[in-house]
Amino acid sequence: MASQPIVPPGGQFPIPAVSSKPLLALRCAPVIKPYLPEDASSPAGFLIDAPLTFTQIEGAAPIDLPAHGAHGELVVTVKVDGRTLTKGPVALNASKAELPFSLKDLKPQLAPFNVECSATYSASGVKGNPQTFAAKTSLSYLPNPPNGRSVTKMDLRTGALLAKPANGKGGAYETVFPIGFYTNFGGYLDTNLSRIDEIKAQGFTVIHPIPSYDNLTALAQVIERMEEVGLYLMYDMRHTYMNATAVTEEVNRVKNSPALLLWYTGDEPDGTSDPLNATTSAYDLIYSLDGYHPVSLVLNCQNYFWSEYTAGTDIVMQDVYPVGINATFSVRWNTSCTPDYGDCGCDNCKGNFEDISTRMDEFAERNFVNGWERSKAVWAVPQGFGASEYWSREPTGKEFVVQSVLGINHGGLGIVSWNAPTTDDITAGASTLAKSLTTMKEFILSPRATFQHVISDRVDVGFWTVGGRTLVLATNSNYSPARFDLSQVQGLGLKALLARQVLDSGAKLEGHVIELESTGTAGFVFGV
Repeated sequence: MASQPIVPPGGQFPIPAVSSKPLLALRCAPVIKPYLPEDASSPAGFLIDAPLTFTQIEGAAPIDLPAHGAHGELVVTVKVDGRTLTKGPVALNASKAELPFSLKDLKPQLAPFNVECSATYSASGVKGNPQTFAAKTSLSYLPNPPNGRSVTKMDLRTGALLAKPANGKGGAYETVFPIGFYTNFGGYLDTNLSRIDEIKAQGFTVIHPIPSYDNLTALAQVIERMEEVGLYLMYDMRHTYMNATAVTEEVNRVKNSPALLLWYTGDEPDGTSDPLNATTSAYDLIYSLDGYHPVSLVLNCQNYFWSEYTAGTDIVMQDVYPVGINATFSVRWNTSCTPDYGDCGCDNCKGNFEDISTRMDEFAERNFVNGWERSKAVWAVPQGFGASEYWSREPTGKEFVVQSVLGINHGGLGIVSWNAPTTDDITAGASTLAKSLTTMKEFILSPRATFQHVISDRVDVGFWTVGGRTLVLATNSNYSPARFDLSQVQGLGLKALLARQVLDSGAKLEGHVIELESTGTAGFVFGV
């Protein structure tokens, strides 16, 4: 490798042009994907976003605003096949404004409905005819699933998954925070089904078996045991997703399991330079065969044909592995690592925890630029391994929790680590986090939550407020103790008097100050 010529990889995400005049990017999306006939008895809805920007993001168009006074509002109309489903006022710069509609006006079908959203804008002081803006989306309103097949819905207000219990015995849809591991199938899950019981007892909600699945009888037994204990399945087709025949066989084999939560196609397709249309082709095929469960993939590279690969997924994951690397020199290939050359095990990383939060933020920003911020969620893949290849050591359990919470505080709605079995310390740390998420998900995944984010001296703190209660999730990226004074956050000083700790990974609350150990993390619920 050291003798190879340096060739810039290309494929970088384009930097949007800047406008000298204000732009409006009208965007719309259904509240839920998919809707089912069971939803027809209550109001459905469309989410309208109307960001004002000076950046040429997807769908942005010039808007003439009054020089003085109030900007006024948009009148937004949502149509399907030329028929108006809903109409209403939406404020400029609105985020997730909801316009209700009735599903009773539509007949369920397997193909998504094409939706046209339009807006008119008139403001005092602006001459001429009303300005018009347009956007398109799709609405999935499916028939009831056949053969008792499970359904995983996405709440596009948050990106969260909604599912009934994995045991197939019925029950209401609940938010699911997927937390678990990519888990060895051959030689581990397939040889000892009691390991599935242990995973459930440790508080994890999902298992992602790693293919290949050479023994289909054992695979069926693993899935059946997951159903029995109530663990969700993330089904992996990394080796076969570009083979339409194989995908068809696998989807049809697994799609009726009540444990199935979602599909997984490309495993670092950017790192192996898979064809740029490969993920989209697989996505379309899977939806034609099933349609009741979302699709996911993970990207390895920091910035390599990101849009092309992410186009073929509902959930894009990042797998930054920064613990124990040399970020500038490849110990495996004996070369330096630059943006154009070399492989140090973590693409364009600095070898610190902030590599994770930076990657999460980059993915979220690209979703926004592409107009995908409602339709595509971002998950994190914490490093749960080491002492091999590029990585001099495994993370500690506390470091694992830091990685995970950084992912959550920066928008991650799922935590699936590579890989199990892992060290006892990592398993214990991950289990502590998993059990705390039973409480914390009610804040993190709530469409009613307001979110605030503060970073101070490498202490990263997320605040989710629902009603009169606030979840505070703080993690310390320093290898030394740190403090975070809650009195600097308006309204939390008094709430700290009514605090309940729900996550303890080396931190405690002293009055209104969170005291964090080296790589310590804590979660508290404030208020009553």
